[in-house]
Formats: sequence, C-alpha cells, structure tokens
Amino acid sequence: MGNSRSQAGQNFCSQFLPEEQAEIDRLFDALSSETHGSDTSPGSFSLKALKNHVGEALPPEMVTRLHDGMRRVDLTGKAKGPSDNVSQGQFTVSMSRLLKGNSEEKSLVILKMISATEGPVKAREVQKFTEDLVGSVVHVLSYRQELRGWTQKRGPGPPARVQALAAQLFSEMDAQGGEKLPGPQQLDCECDRAMIEAWVFRAPLVATFLSVVIHRGFLLLRSPLDLAALIPERHVDQERVFESILDVPSVIYLNSHLRREQQQRWRLLFSSELHGHSFAQLCGRITHRGPCVLLLEDHDGQVFGGFASCSWEVKPQFQGDDTCFLFSVSPHMAAYTSTGYNDHYMYLNHGQQTIPNGLGMGGQHNYFGLWVDVDFGKGHSKAKPKCTTYNSPQLSAQENFSFEKMEVWAVGDASGSQQAKSNKSILDVDPEAQALLEITGRSRHSEGLRDIPEAE
Repeated sequence: MGNSRSQAGQNFCSQFLPEEQAEIDRLFDALSSETHGSDTSPGSFSLKALKNHVGEALPPEMVTRLHDGMRRVDLTGKAKGPSDNVSQGQFTVSMSRLLKGNSEEKSLVILKMISATEGPVKAREVQKFTEDLVGSVVHVLSYRQELRGWTQKRGPGPPARVQALAAQLFSEMDAQGGEKLPGPQQLDCECDRAMIEAWVFRAPLVATFLSVVIHRGFLLLRSPLDLAALIPERHVDQERVFESILDVPSVIYLNSHLRREQQQRWRLLFSSELHGHSFAQLCGRITHRGPCVLLLEDHDGQVFGGFASCSWEVKPQFQGDDTCFLFSVSPHMAAYTSTGYNDHYMYLNHGQQTIPNGLGMGGQHNYFGLWVDVDFGKGHSKAKPKCTTYNSPQLSAQENFSFEKMEVWAVGDASGSQQAKSNKSILDVDPEAQALLEITGRSRHSEGLRDIPEAE
C-alpha cells in the first residue's frame, strides 16, 4: 500500500469489517495504479483515473461529484485548499462515511459533492445533486443489467419520472425551524449542514441511492447490498412483451412504501392491455390474491393508483386497513396515507341496484378518492379539498376521467396464490365467467364441496 495514513483515516477504517476494508484497499490500489500524470502524486488517484476505472457504469457528472467529495475531505483539520487528487486516507474516510456513516457523516460528504465552498449551499444545488443521484441509480442498474425485469424508457434529457422522484426526495428538505421550504423561492434558500443531515435522515432513499451508486458503480461485490428491497423482481405470466405503465423510478418509489416482505417481487394480476377492458375480468383476476398495487393512466397522461393491503373481495362493505394508501406517479410522485378519519380504505362491488358498482379507495359512495366504474374505462377522483380517508388531492387531471391503461400487481410471496391455483375449478380459471355468475346472483354449487384453501 506504500503510503502512510493519517490518524483520521485510521479512525474511520474501524467502521469496515476486515474483509470489507481489504476490498476498499484493493479498489484504491487499482485506482492509484492507473497511469500517473505529472500532477498526480504517488499513493493517490486523479479524476481521470476514476473515470477510466468506472467507464460507462456511471454518468460522468456523478463520477466528478464522487471525486470532488473525496478530495475535499480534510484529514488534517488545517484549512488549506483541497488537492486535485484523492489520497488513501481521503478515499477510506469518504467511503466509510457514505457506506457506513450516520446521517451526520453522510451529510459531510454530500455537501462536498455539491459545492467546493465551505458553509451552506443553495437549495437549487441540492436539487441538481438529487436529480444527478436518481439518474445515476437508474443508469447504473440499467448498465449492470439489474433492473430485475423492468424497463426504462430512453430519450433526450433526463426522464420526467427521474425528475419527479428527485423532486419528491427534495421536497423532504425542511428549512431551519422544521418548516417546509417556501414554494416559488425555495431554490434560492440556503441549506446548511444541519438541514442536509436532517434531510438524509428523513429521506432514507438518499442514503440507499448513494450506496447503489458506489456498490454497483465500483463493483464492490463483497459489500452487502440488497437490490431486492429496492426494486422488486417483475413477474408477468405472458410470453409476449408487456410494457408496464411503471418505469424504474416509479417502481422504486412505490416499493419503498411497502413492508419488507412485500418488496421482493411483484406479479402482474391484471392488465387492460393483456386481459381486455372488462370489469368482470378485473374482479376475477384480483380477488383473493393478497396485497396489491393498482394503477391507472388517464387520457391526460396522469398516472396514479392505490395500494390495497389485503385481498380484494366482492362485497357491499368497505374493507382493508390503515396501511392502505393512495399515490400519484405522474406528473408528481407522492403517497397519501390514512388519516384515521374513517375506515373506507377499499371497496369492490358489482351486481347491486342500490349501491355503487365498481372499485373504490377512500372517501365515500359516489365521492371516492379513487374510483373505477363497472363501466370499465371510466372513473373519478373527488377531493374537495382532500379525500377524507387518505388526505389525497384529486389524483386525475379531470375529476371524472377516462382511461385506457390499468394494471394490478400482487406484491410479496406468490406461494399462497400458487397453492390456491391447484384447487381451482373451471370458473376459477375463467375469472370473467365467475364474475358474470356472481352478477346474475347464481350460486356456485361446487363452492362448498372443495377444501378450504390456505389463507394467503
């Protein structure tokens, strides 16, 4: 290793396990062994060396930010200008803070990744850093082919949902005193270290994204990183290509609101593209299938939906619990959780003459926070000023909306559903036939003759 470490570097080494520290040392050796220019001292590496090592795995802007964050670390406590190169002590301290540090330690490096100046930074600089961070996560997962079945649309400029997720994360930033940053003029506000630290603590995806960028960008394979908790494995029981309404940023955002056991895999239950524009098909495919995420894209291009915490059942009563929530994906990302005002979390009904027939979440009859009518392709999102159940605003562009695309994804382990499939009758296999039978009010005579399936 050649060079001597400062006491600060030694102190931070203790945050790594021995095998992790050995991997950090090997990475530094690889970086410092790149061809040195006249301005690169032994036992350090330049920005050029870091870019050569990373290649196309990360966007150049993020590689520069990482290098800046490392070289600006002050190991001596003496206020002198930073070197153009990164020493081993600086590298170890930076990696330790970003991968093992608490919110305070992470915020120290983030500030140096954002700006060369000491002291507060402008909110617009934090916003740009956040966009670069989200874009880098999508980039590196795509480059390493670790999207777990999901696709990311390509086009000029940053994707709209990368910007939407970055805006959502940035919105978690509070001004001094705990108040939200003011609206139009928020980008001119100053953010000090305490604000950045509180932001990192309040928005855990920031730290997670930094870990993804480092682990997958530098290929630190021995370091623990559970991508399954970040982006679920996508399962579609169709041979033909299916392009979801969701993309990588929106899946990551929604998955972050689920319990850990629900984050590992998502299974497509219903798609209007694959299964047709049929409310009967919808009911037959989503009932008794466990927790699921449903989403729609209205004719104005807005994407929104809800999370159902338990199996849907066709019945005239409300169902679900306070872990259900509504959400928006486009043009803005946001999640709206239970207010406790009422228990109108989920509703699914058809074949009735005196009460509404359709699927609803939040609010009340004929005034739902999200409603899909039995006349498939129509719905409403009513909230004046907010939905009483979820405190959500109007999710759709128009209060009464039309849609072409709807998807429902079961989340979590599929073992219960697979077990239930083995006991299906012909009516189970054809969900539209099952739903039509229920609409007519006829009973299923074989229902009581079969063994009760295990609960999902």
